Amino acid sequence: MRLTKTMRWTAVAATTILAVAACSNGGGSGGGGKPTASDNAPAKDGGTFRLGIVEPTAIDPYNVQESEGTLVAQNLFTGLTSVDVNGKVSNALAESRTANDDCSQWTFKIKGGTTFSNGEPVDAESFVRGWARVAAKDAASDVAYHMNEIDGFKELQDGSATTFRGLSAPDATTLVVKLAIKDCEFDLRTFHTAFSPMPKVAGPATNKTFNDMPIGNGPFKMEGPWQHNSKITLVRNDSYGLTKAHLDRIEISILNSANADQLEYQGFQAGQFDWARIPTEQLSVAKATYGPKNEWYDWESNGMNYLLPVTFQGPLKSKEARQAISYAIDRDAIVNGVFKGFRHKATTLVPSAFKDAYQEGVCASCVKQDKEKAKALAAQAGLTPGTKLYFGYNTGGGHEAWVQAVAQQLKDVLGLDVQIDGMPFKDMLKKDKSADATGMYRAAWGADYPTPGNYLAPLLATASINEDPTTHDAQGDNAGRYSDPAFDALLQQATGTKDQAARDKIYQQAEKLAIGEDQALIPLFTRQQQRVANTQKWANLTYDFNENPTLATVSQK
Repeated sequence: MRLTKTMRWTAVAATTILAVAACSNGGGSGGGGKPTASDNAPAKDGGTFRLGIVEPTAIDPYNVQESEGTLVAQNLFTGLTSVDVNGKVSNALAESRTANDDCSQWTFKIKGGTTFSNGEPVDAESFVRGWARVAAKDAASDVAYHMNEIDGFKELQDGSATTFRGLSAPDATTLVVKLAIKDCEFDLRTFHTAFSPMPKVAGPATNKTFNDMPIGNGPFKMEGPWQHNSKITLVRNDSYGLTKAHLDRIEISILNSANADQLEYQGFQAGQFDWARIPTEQLSVAKATYGPKNEWYDWESNGMNYLLPVTFQGPLKSKEARQAISYAIDRDAIVNGVFKGFRHKATTLVPSAFKDAYQEGVCASCVKQDKEKAKALAAQAGLTPGTKLYFGYNTGGGHEAWVQAVAQQLKDVLGLDVQIDGMPFKDMLKKDKSADATGMYRAAWGADYPTPGNYLAPLLATASINEDPTTHDAQGDNAGRYSDPAFDALLQQATGTKDQAARDKIYQQAEKLAIGEDQALIPLFTRQQQRVANTQKWANLTYDFNENPTLATVSQK
């Protein structure tokens, strides 16, 4: 669940945004971020790499759930698999990944002889220990659901078991995983940091000392404990079992989330940081300044921004109401007026990063604003002028301008009384899952591992609602509570299909049903990323699958 908190720009009046929609500076979807010829020189060890982030939710893998926490955890821990920026999966500690005939059991052969930074062995039992730690009831992990296919997961979650029935370690280098369902791409999940091995010293997930200073088996280790809202410092792990890092240190400053991108960019300009985001209003100047120096990175990542409609009650319960909202939004005006062309509108939920499953325009209501269709569908749904529509979003993320623009368009086209409600990120996540949720919420998603199923299943499967029997709040990521047996059956068919091409076609059918027909979610913008990076000082500096700098390979020039 690589949720995203920030998409930042200067908030201006929505009417001004729409008025200047025709004026675009054209961000483009490529250009930059590729290693230069000088990066082929022999790597030089040493140096301190500096960057800024906002406060993570967690850096202990049991609850890592956004890009900031992932940045730290993936440099502290190495799991069974790795994924490159293009989504190609390779072995990390796994020497082989093998499914049985019906994909109900997976066997991983693990590289022997590696250790945690404290000297404990990294063996099959350490993976069993780590996964059970995440799935335990007391962990209350927000990312444990990635393990929900493993036999015995439910019993760990409800506290009726203390061991993970589906996991076994017949010997030190063999991990056997028995699934409760058939999944021919289960191995892809193991890229998520929740599937990291754990040393015995970790103890349960409630061990606060370990939470703030995890002991891992990755290319770096903690220099000292996490200094909350201040800094995190990593140093090279010289006992790392794979290719050792070149950097001596990584100094991570934790910045105020209200203006973090501004602070990052200012820090880069002042020579304080080696990698930084850029405020949207300064993108054009930054591109002109740093592009010619090969310090400008611009790419479309594996993420999507969308509206999350509450589908089980309230004004957006019907698909016609949701389609009306989507048709009423002028995405092109917002892309050009707010983002100055440095974003692209989305017409799918599954992004183009998954090229074999991507189907541009599957969301017909997303392609172009159609006021007449919007009005006709709204009338059919009883979404009459004056209807109150709740619209929740998280503050501190720079969403005000586009939220205001969407609200203004819904008022102008449909006459709706849109009630905008800003709140802290954690509060929004709690509110959109509550039993009394209504209306719609701002949402974004980045893939945790490279499969279309990582969009469709967590966000739209009935099992991903996971309603609390006492409060009736949702506990999974299907906060809108979309539920369709035909959609669920397609997902189950897809995961049980061995052939990748055939599986992608089934995923396409599922997306067409949930997004193209039912408008279960309302896609808005693709996740376009821009960064500036100090390529004058550092070689092999680019971005990874999770939109973070490739710290494990960076070296001095």
